[in-house]
Amino acid sequence: MASSSKPKSNYEVFLSFRGTDVRNTFLGHLYKALHHNGIYTFVDSEELRKGDQTLPVLMKAIEESFVAIIIFSKDYASSRWCLEELMKIMECKEQKDLTVLPVFYKVDPREVRWGSKSYGKALAKHESKFKKDLEKVQRWKKALFNASSLSGWHFNDGDESELIERIVKEISTLLDRTPLHVAKHPVGINSRVVKLKSMLNLESDDGVLMMGLWGKGGIGKTSLAKAIYNDIFRQFEGSAFLANVRETSKGCRDLVALQEKLLSEVLLLKQRLVVSNVDAGTNLVRDRLCCKKVLLILDDVDDLRQLNALAGEGKWFGNGSRIIITTRDKHLLTCHGIDQDHVYEVKALEDSEARELLSKHAFQTHQKLKIRTDLVDSVLNHAEGLPLAIEVLGSFLCGRREHEWKSTLKKFSRIPHKTINNVLKISYDGLEDNEKEIFLHIACFFKGQDSEYIKKVIDSCDFEIAIGLEILIERSLISIEHRIIEMHDLIQLMGMDIVNQECRDDPWRRSRLWLYDDVLDVLSRDMGDCAVKAIVLEPPKQKEIYIKPNAFTKVSRLRLLIMHNLHNSFQGPICLPNELRWFEWAGCASWFPQFSSGPKKLMGICMSKCSITGVPKQFEDFQQLKYINFSNCESLVHMPDLSCTPNLEELVLCDCKNLVEAHESIAYHDKLQLLNLRGCRKIDNFPNIPHQLEGLKKLCLQGTTIKELPVSIENLVSLKIMDLSNCKNLVSLPSSIYKLQNIELLELAYCTNLIGFPKYEDLANLHMNSGLSNLLFLSLGGCNLCGIEFLENPSCFPFLQELLLGESHVASLPTSIRERDHLTVKAISFCQEIPELPPFLKILAANKCESLQKTGDVFSSAFVRRVLTATDLPSLDQTPSDYTIWSVGEEMPEWVLPIEERSVSFMALEDLYDKFLIVTLCAVFSNDDHAKYPIFEILPHVNGEMRDCKGGCKGGRHFLTMDSDQSLLWFFTPYDLWGEVNFGQIDTSYVHFSLTVSTAKVKKWGFRIICKPLEDDLKIGIQDNRLIDLALLHEVVLELTDLEVESPLMHKDNLIETDLQKELQDCQRSEEHSQIVSKRNPKLILPHGMKTKNMITFNSTSRDEHASVGLQLLLLE
Repeated sequence: MASSSKPKSNYEVFLSFRGTDVRNTFLGHLYKALHHNGIYTFVDSEELRKGDQTLPVLMKAIEESFVAIIIFSKDYASSRWCLEELMKIMECKEQKDLTVLPVFYKVDPREVRWGSKSYGKALAKHESKFKKDLEKVQRWKKALFNASSLSGWHFNDGDESELIERIVKEISTLLDRTPLHVAKHPVGINSRVVKLKSMLNLESDDGVLMMGLWGKGGIGKTSLAKAIYNDIFRQFEGSAFLANVRETSKGCRDLVALQEKLLSEVLLLKQRLVVSNVDAGTNLVRDRLCCKKVLLILDDVDDLRQLNALAGEGKWFGNGSRIIITTRDKHLLTCHGIDQDHVYEVKALEDSEARELLSKHAFQTHQKLKIRTDLVDSVLNHAEGLPLAIEVLGSFLCGRREHEWKSTLKKFSRIPHKTINNVLKISYDGLEDNEKEIFLHIACFFKGQDSEYIKKVIDSCDFEIAIGLEILIERSLISIEHRIIEMHDLIQLMGMDIVNQECRDDPWRRSRLWLYDDVLDVLSRDMGDCAVKAIVLEPPKQKEIYIKPNAFTKVSRLRLLIMHNLHNSFQGPICLPNELRWFEWAGCASWFPQFSSGPKKLMGICMSKCSITGVPKQFEDFQQLKYINFSNCESLVHMPDLSCTPNLEELVLCDCKNLVEAHESIAYHDKLQLLNLRGCRKIDNFPNIPHQLEGLKKLCLQGTTIKELPVSIENLVSLKIMDLSNCKNLVSLPSSIYKLQNIELLELAYCTNLIGFPKYEDLANLHMNSGLSNLLFLSLGGCNLCGIEFLENPSCFPFLQELLLGESHVASLPTSIRERDHLTVKAISFCQEIPELPPFLKILAANKCESLQKTGDVFSSAFVRRVLTATDLPSLDQTPSDYTIWSVGEEMPEWVLPIEERSVSFMALEDLYDKFLIVTLCAVFSNDDHAKYPIFEILPHVNGEMRDCKGGCKGGRHFLTMDSDQSLLWFFTPYDLWGEVNFGQIDTSYVHFSLTVSTAKVKKWGFRIICKPLEDDLKIGIQDNRLIDLALLHEVVLELTDLEVESPLMHKDNLIETDLQKELQDCQRSEEHSQIVSKRNPKLILPHGMKTKNMITFNSTSRDEHASVGLQLLLLE
């Protein structure tokens, strides 16, 4: 893509044509119309003078033109001159950004593309004539193929004057508007433009589409907006790019000026319209543009009133219009009615792109200086893919030597670069006070930490954290990925610099401290009026610190105190200010902190790994306390009396090995939501619960020595998670457990003395329709169960999804198991009898089960045909998940093509791509000790742009125990791998597809595309243009059957979406025996030569609640 406008050409339009076909008819009329409209056009009959060598003149004219119109007529290909012209035109299109528009005059575009009928005959004559130079003919064919794949006009019958009028109008539009300068080095722009064009759905003129480009400052939103503008503005009747809307609309009159500019640019007015006020301008924009197909880009919008004045509603503009808004504020787009499907997040550059951009700015072609790779890497790490930072730092470092690079990096790691910082700080300046305080807390203390923990800490400091985090996400200042709060390093540096600038020379006058020397300086002073509100000190290694008993009392405004890896050399308790909201100091010795008399505001206390034996009587003064964590306090004998802390929500006492009891006050605490006693080995009973408790949601007793639960456990009416795993002394469960109607997860793995589960019928006077009616996950793996008769009653946990029985020695499964429509995951071992399985089962892990019998080829054609049928769907939103087969053995199916390299690539036109049904990958993993798990990561690319693959696996719990070689056969739809590919928006004749695999423990791998049958002319075109090796394609004929059945899961709202893993993290349960299996990808794992007694589930497909067809498969471990 050109980075700026094209140089002025000698000719505005070049006409390529076959004279005998159209010179005196269509061509003559078109030329006159162009000339009449003042468009300087090259036609050989008018411009060639006697004595000129025709071909060189033609080539030069093509090079000097702005637009080329190719008129494909019946005999066009019979002329060698026409074909040479065509080759030159396509060359200039690629190299000089020449705009090429084909006209198919009384010929079908497919005749031109595939060389059939008159074109086929003409090319055959050329092949006969140029037998010694067939490469030339191949180049002509390729040029015909590429040119005929472009968008243009097709005329067969009708009024030629109407077509000519449309062509002239299009050319006039192209010539009237000038492209924008994008960037000096527009690295990484092209691939993002392709994605944007597909989202804009430019083929459709139905209605008006508004779209947002959202991202942090300096990420390249404006450059991308300019690039997409340059690429598509000629497709609209009018266009306008309004830059720097935030800066230029600070007053009412400034909004008026923007309205005037919008109207002038779209309507191509010679004189600017005068708008009296914003309201009048709003009406004028709506009235003058309501019937016009417009491209409007509003750059750097930060206020809803700007949008209301410039593009209030879609109906202000004509059908087919596209409105693009760049902003740092995602919520602004939501308020303007732009749905999330039309918000494009502009992300940081890929590593290779960032390196290329830095190279272009920092290393001029004439420069002979060499810079160490580690210094270049350090600059790239500092910039983290932010284009602004790479450009600024690269230009600053250009021509400098290695010691200057090193000094620059040291400087900017402490003090941000002013240019970069000023751009980033705009987002901070637009925040309210609540969000500013939360942002500074995260920047100075909490980047990279768990969001749930941060919410508790900051909420305790009297900030509105829920809305605050959401606003920071919307403003692109933070992101939350897998519950971890992430922030760009330069944004973090900007936040730290804001705090440092509160008083750069005196930490006493700053609001937040995080450096050891600053904290030591403040705590060693005796003066008053300290500004510090928060101290978080976490050195990477254990460090000694001397803190006097009353040091913190001078820091009277202190709200937050977190200390880790610090040992106070002063042996004795310290006194803390009553204003403190959160205190956390792991391993702070045997003392409990003291406070002054009067009300205490402490809401959270964490003193893990301390030597405290109990809590002092003063503990009863902490009426506002919500969170207590005394984990790993091995000297703690007695649990605190919770009646002293009426607002307590979480009590964590993990691995307090000498704790002897759970205090009876638990039974009366209405607000306690989490009780975690994991690893408290001396706790052998749980208190009686005499009354219903509405609060407790998570109870973790993992690894305790309890023998039984009280019958009154039924009074924990809000309980969602109960973890009793590794309770070796647990013998039985009370039948009252069935009354826990809200429990979703029950973990009983490795309770080795648990020999049975209470029968549902044992519960007397049952007044419920079902027992454990919301239970989704039940783990009984490693228990001493002989049978699971409790499953025979369908009223018992009717919505169970995952049942884990591994190593439980269950001899047989009840036949009623097939009636459990919601069961999708099941793990069993040593089972002698496996009956007919549930209809929607996705995963069955069955190890050493005698009922499995040998069979033939596990990669049966019947199975493949099922996958084919499921993938042949009418729309992308019905695309199913990927399907996988694991089996023991090292052989790939014969129909899979082995691939020697780590990548495979090919080119495809839309005609061919539409034939693709599924893409198959196969890998054989070796049994060795070099990698813990098999890894097979798939990296798909489209025209060089990496796409987000829906599949891809990196080790994990779906894999068989690696005691033998195993093979993986993986089926994807093309959409799963490459996403949506909009051929109409890609300005070439074909699209380049590739797959690269990153592997560990892989001995070999293969690839094959299963497709619908190819027509002969399509095959010829593929071979002639060398698009794809036909050996990669496996043609099949589908015999469609009605396989769809309705899943009962469709009618259980929100059940499937419950995030049990998140809840378990909150409960801090051990991962040692966690067997939760992801429910995203249906999988089939089959030992070599094995099958179940009844394989009926192979022949089922279902629609999930999102209307996706999902093949339900078996996982046999």
